[in-house]
Amino acid sequence: MARETIRPAAAADADAIHAALLDLARDIGLEGKVSSTADDIRRHGFGPDPAFEAILAEAEGSVVGLCLFFRSFSTWKGRPGTYVQDLYVAEGHRGAGLARRLLAAVAALTRARGGAYLRLSVDAGNAPAQNFYSKIGFEWSARERIHTLGGPAFEALGTIPEERDHHGDAR
Repeated sequence: MARETIRPAAAADADAIHAALLDLARDIGLEGKVSSTADDIRRHGFGPDPAFEAILAEAEGSVVGLCLFFRSFSTWKGRPGTYVQDLYVAEGHRGAGLARRLLAAVAALTRARGGAYLRLSVDAGNAPAQNFYSKIGFEWSARERIHTLGGPAFEALGTIPEERDHHGDAR
């Protein structure tokens, strides 16, 4: 098997990125949770203000690996960094260091941009991924918990009426 080529993703890769995300969700038994489409990936990941970036691994013209990430900032460190949202390697390409190579490419890009760290979260039931991240130096943070807000609760919070002063006028 030839060594995979790693490159930045382009808008033309949106279908392959989405397929990789579906395969990742299927691998951990959560395919039914994915509501995104390839058009969502294309719309939000490319253009003048992308919400994320991605690095792909290709072998023989097919995408076999993906690291999807976005910039973040640590107010405590006073430094930028990167949040890794998704890391995926196709089944036939696992165990040969490709996931580590993808993360290394993102770490190098982050450093080149003045960044100082990578962050990510791991599905609580995905012990193999947790072990992999630990082996390459990621540390589990017992001090932090991820909280999410979506659906009706998100919609409600985003539509809070204007504050009024004691005279009933908008502030």
